[in-house]
Amino acid sequence: MGARVVFLGDDFTGASDSLSTYARNGWAARLRIAPPDSADGGTEALDALGIPTDLRSLDVAQALAEVDRLWPAIRAENPQILHFKVCSTFDSGPGIGSIGAVARDLSARFSPDVIAVLGGQPSLGRYCAFGTLFARGPDGAVHRIDRHPVMARHPVTPMTEADLARHLAAQGLDGLCKITLAMLDDPAAMRAALGAGPVLFDATEAGHQDRIAEALASAGGRQLLIGASSVAEVLTRQAGTGTSPAALPAPPSDRVLIFAGSRSPNTRAQVREARSLRAVPVDRTALLSGRTAGAVRAMIAEGAPVLLHLNPEEDYRLGPGDMADASADLIAAILDGVAVGHLGLAGGDTSSRICHRLGFEALDFETDLGAGVCICTATHARRDRNGMRIMLKGGQMGSADLFDRFAARAASLSAPA
Repeated sequence: MGARVVFLGDDFTGASDSLSTYARNGWAARLRIAPPDSADGGTEALDALGIPTDLRSLDVAQALAEVDRLWPAIRAENPQILHFKVCSTFDSGPGIGSIGAVARDLSARFSPDVIAVLGGQPSLGRYCAFGTLFARGPDGAVHRIDRHPVMARHPVTPMTEADLARHLAAQGLDGLCKITLAMLDDPAAMRAALGAGPVLFDATEAGHQDRIAEALASAGGRQLLIGASSVAEVLTRQAGTGTSPAALPAPPSDRVLIFAGSRSPNTRAQVREARSLRAVPVDRTALLSGRTAGAVRAMIAEGAPVLLHLNPEEDYRLGPGDMADASADLIAAILDGVAVGHLGLAGGDTSSRICHRLGFEALDFETDLGAGVCICTATHARRDRNGMRIMLKGGQMGSADLFDRFAARAASLSAPA
């Protein structure tokens, strides 16, 4: 028997955040980097099985080809609920990272009885009211998403439309009926809307998620749920029934490497504030030539925790996919020559490519280091990588001292009892 819920993440750090949410709330959950063999059917007694992708950085043709590649493994699980995990700010476009195109394709394959978009995630400062998305910014204020100081200026998928129904319709997911704040107290109206076609739920507070959970449970059937880790928050209102994964192995070493592939304002601040790590900037030449690898290996071998980071202002003259591939090649070159027990990764695209490039099979949740930041334990066939602790965070997530906290935690795990 397969997992009750399969969650398909459109980037790696987002998928890890959903893993964290399912696991923290008592569900047996695992992130499978290498999907199980579809011929075996459901291979694990899990409540939730996650499959991370880099759909957010792909054009429509590439994204649909990736879904086609993964579909046999998803179909073999035969889940009751398919959670298409997207960014909580819904940044996407008709050409790149199209939520609508992928959702439409998943709907055709999965044939759900219910299709619902969950627009808000109050726990992360994301609020949806009458179909309009708002998000807390780095200044602490809440902004309409098309006026958000970061997301309105996203370099690849700037948010220029705050009405999520209009935003997703432009990507091919049209006909969304808005279940607004005014309807959340009317179970009969919600049931009728869910039965009539795809819906978009408002949410501005945790209590709204309770009502959404009740409405989805009442609707039953096969469900395609589109949204951030808000979907996991809603679903885990009900107790899990699976078997927890086995005890986690010890890290293979006490050495620490962090790679900041994100150049978001929040990650820039974290790089500036890091005090306990040896910072190594990586310019375009160093990234493409790999010449930094040897020097970094030597630093790590000496016991220094190392923070590799891209230069925020440099023009690398590479697209998102090429940047992620070059970053993955650099990290692989470093780790092929030195054992690291604690690897921190900042940025969704780079995290995905690096974890695939390093050959991890699966990730199990261990703990959080704040909202949107989790530490997982990796499963790998190689002894020097099995049990590696992986910190995953999106560009906008985490406190200013996050990197120091990760290094300190690694040191505490290695200290004699």
